Amino acid sequence: MNAIVINTGTELLLGHVLNTHLQFIAREIFPLGFRVARQLTVPDGVAIQEALSEAFCSAELVFVTGGLGPTSDDITRDATAELLRLPLQRDATVISAITARLTARGFPITEAVLRQAEVPEGAVVLPNANGTAPGLYLPSAENRPHVFLLPGPPRELHPMFRESVAPILQSIRPAQRLEARTFTLACVGESVVEAAVGEQIQSLGEVELGYCARAGEVDIRVLGGRAVLDQAEALIKRAFPDAVFTSSGESLEAAVVRLLTERAQTLATAESCTGGYLAHRVTNVPGSSAVFLAGHITYANEAKQRELNVASSLFEPHGAVSEPVARAMAEGARRKAHADYALATTGIAGPAGGSGEKPVGTVFIALACRTGETIVEKSRFLTDRETFKQMTTQAALEMLRRRIIATLSPQ
Repeated sequence: MNAIVINTGTELLLGHVLNTHLQFIAREIFPLGFRVARQLTVPDGVAIQEALSEAFCSAELVFVTGGLGPTSDDITRDATAELLRLPLQRDATVISAITARLTARGFPITEAVLRQAEVPEGAVVLPNANGTAPGLYLPSAENRPHVFLLPGPPRELHPMFRESVAPILQSIRPAQRLEARTFTLACVGESVVEAAVGEQIQSLGEVELGYCARAGEVDIRVLGGRAVLDQAEALIKRAFPDAVFTSSGESLEAAVVRLLTERAQTLATAESCTGGYLAHRVTNVPGSSAVFLAGHITYANEAKQRELNVASSLFEPHGAVSEPVARAMAEGARRKAHADYALATTGIAGPAGGSGEKPVGTVFIALACRTGETIVEKSRFLTDRETFKQMTTQAALEMLRRRIIATLSPQ
């Protein structure tokens, strides 16, 4: 069943408020068999009724957020009732709830506030435990789809949706539902992924395939029945046996922390061009204290020498951005922390500072292992400084993840 989401509020279109409703509603309804086919954001005023009129003709389910409050620009309730030619009646239960809430907080009960108790004939009131404006549900009828009018503030909408809207959706959910699976790959280009599996997955039949690329990773999203999803998953894992690091939304850093934790292994970092972002990503993961021992930000050459015992003789012939210096940084960090692994980064983030031999975007990433082996990879990420840090740390984490899964079983 297709749904349309209508978000109301001039503040959304002015950019004063971030609109997060689509993401929340789409995620909540998909497992129940519903899918957002379209989303509209409209200003306060006549555009609300125009959007409703259009949605009623093309959707089976309509969600409207915002415009249920006590001020003059809150007209969603009135616009809906007028469009459907439904009289508004004040609901005694809602009046009682509003009165109790405002009295407990010492706020006056005004006529404007009591407007929120007006309910279109035939509507089901959805209680609001976190505000004064209730939500409203109008069941499907001859001239309309299922309609939900919901408050705008997320702290009110989210609990109302889960406690009141979801049970209603459960009761009207379709018998046959699509399933979705998402596979996330690190350090593989979107076009490479499509060339490897796109045509094969499309040939499976009733399946919808999509991609979503971000800095250093790409999602493969497959929608369809369970049998066809099983086939698609097998194709993806056969084409990329090592690159898929999650199918459950886990971040790359969380996957690395999990693998280290399972093996009771530890990690240290030594960073120059990434300025601590690698350690930041790792330590953002709950439970990382069990595996992360130390992080060094050695931006200056003197700091590399002092903190990591990088030999001064390496800088003049090779430069700070080089394979020998990256190797020495990783090995110094691993020895100092007595860690199983250490990652090091040194590069030229730009926009200035490059040369013909080492252009802007050049980076060396080193991984030192307790076995005595040190791996160094040279890459080039020609982008802005922030994205450079993201892609460099992504490559570093992926280097470590692949090394871990290539080793022996957990200790």
